[in-house]
Amino acid sequence: MWLPVSLNRPLVWAALVALPACIWIPDAMLRMVAASLVALGLWDAWRQVRQQRLWMQLSKDAIGLANDAMVISNVDNRVIAVNPAFTQITGYESHEMVGRKLETLAAPRHDKTFYQHYWSTLKSTGRWEGEMWNRRKHGDEYPEWLKVRAVTDKRGKITHFISLFTDISAQKAREGDLRRIGYEDPLTGLPNRRRLHDLMASRLRQLRAGESLDIALVDIDGLKSVNDSMGVEQGDRLLARFAQCLSSHMAGNVVGRLGGDEFMVIRTTTFDDHDQWITNLRDHMSSPFEINEQSLRLGLTVGSCRAPEDGQDSGVLFQRLESALYNAKRLGRNQSLRFRPALDKQDNPQLGLVSDLRAALVSGDQLELYFQTQHHPATGDLVGMEALLRWKHPRDGMISPGEFIPLAERHGLMAELGSWVIEKACAQQAHWANSDMPTLTMWVNISALQLFQGDLETLLATCLERYRLTPAHIGLELTESVLLDERAGDMGPRLKALQAQGYAIAIDDFGTGYSSLGYLKRLPVDKIKLDRAFIRELPGDQADAAIVKAVLSMAKGLSLDVIAEGVETKEQCDFLVNAGCYIVQGFYFSRPVPASELEQRWLPQPRAAMAKAGT
Repeated sequence: MWLPVSLNRPLVWAALVALPACIWIPDAMLRMVAASLVALGLWDAWRQVRQQRLWMQLSKDAIGLANDAMVISNVDNRVIAVNPAFTQITGYESHEMVGRKLETLAAPRHDKTFYQHYWSTLKSTGRWEGEMWNRRKHGDEYPEWLKVRAVTDKRGKITHFISLFTDISAQKAREGDLRRIGYEDPLTGLPNRRRLHDLMASRLRQLRAGESLDIALVDIDGLKSVNDSMGVEQGDRLLARFAQCLSSHMAGNVVGRLGGDEFMVIRTTTFDDHDQWITNLRDHMSSPFEINEQSLRLGLTVGSCRAPEDGQDSGVLFQRLESALYNAKRLGRNQSLRFRPALDKQDNPQLGLVSDLRAALVSGDQLELYFQTQHHPATGDLVGMEALLRWKHPRDGMISPGEFIPLAERHGLMAELGSWVIEKACAQQAHWANSDMPTLTMWVNISALQLFQGDLETLLATCLERYRLTPAHIGLELTESVLLDERAGDMGPRLKALQAQGYAIAIDDFGTGYSSLGYLKRLPVDKIKLDRAFIRELPGDQADAAIVKAVLSMAKGLSLDVIAEGVETKEQCDFLVNAGCYIVQGFYFSRPVPASELEQRWLPQPRAAMAKAGT
């Protein structure tokens, strides 16, 4: 290969000037000097050629190692050269592509307008980037992420195109899986709560004159006893069998699982036989199930309603179904109850609050995250924070979490609330990451519903990608009540996977349950939060002091951090410092405050000033 030698080098120019002198200068000494200059110039040119050959070989090797396919084409878009990654992705060898137009590889998924915009953008800006579908040598179509750059000469005329692309088939498949997980119950494959909302709304819109929707919410009685006696795995098998039987019985209608032991059935009908339909449904689903060579006859509690008589909005119908089911459970096991106006919020004020909470989730402007900072007790240094959900009701003011969280759990809103908290926490972290704020782990509370419905990992991954965060930005707090909830199943493998991704995991309210030591042995835990009940009477209460010291000693042996909650006085803080606790949270340093207030006093301050601001 011929390689041009750069003339922008002094020795090369000197050699060119000295070359005629070697012949025409009569003085022998001067001819020798000129010959020396020519030799130096030739040596410099030879060294330059070697360097260029080396750089070309390195560039060729680098292109060959690249995972992205590379294509160089002329102004007519005919291929001049391709790299090995191109062959791996498309199946075409280099000799099969040289001289061929790249358009021949395009899959027929893009219309004429797409290509007009493609060429217009490329020629006007010199660049184009986006998703495009192409076809491999064997005919199968695949999506690629394509980057194209136009190469111009000194006059600005396009001479070549350089194209780089990556096969994104796996990424598109993952996106499909994420969409499927977002709308499908992972255990049974049935539509989940989110999808059921959409399906109910669709059925309501498609109702014709004379048609009605019969809707039933079916709760399996005593599933916990099945899990306790036969194991969670057999309980899951029972749920899967129940789902299959229910789907078969209601073929052609909508069947879904809201989570846990609750299923929903929706049918479109022209018959006025709602009560008989419920009776037939109960009779069929009460037939024995064979699990692990045992015959189980299930009790069912059913809440039902009918549209449009009982409502024409999916949100209202969901609320009334839950109202009917809740009141059926109050009557005892194995009961059926259809919604009636007397069950509405006039007789049960809590249902009015549930309705308002649903509206708050839709609007989003009533809910807010407050943040309580965590500190080193001796220095007051910030070491972390906890995100806490607050609800400011437009009529009743601030609603205590102790009041609305249990309602959300009972009426199936906890997963939506938990998702809202994670989304807002990540958004706030991203905002602070782009400001002059210290980078601290933000701890969020995780409910059992978020775990057993299977959306937690997907939600976390989606939020981190959207806000360009890492798992180190978010810590996950699980209470002992969550760990005891059999609906979440064996959480060990899932928590280990989350920890392996970089999420820190803490057990909240440590010491208030019955199996704390067992959790520390079985589950991947980074921190334990010592419940405020053991801190309140410090340092005067000898029993609390002994418990705190014992927990700190045990945690040290297990290489766990301990966060003491509810620290409100200097005496408590001093005791914890002397006992070896290095993270505290409580009113002594800061009450839970909105993000705006936290930002105002975020810069490092003396501990006394921070304590005063907190109290």
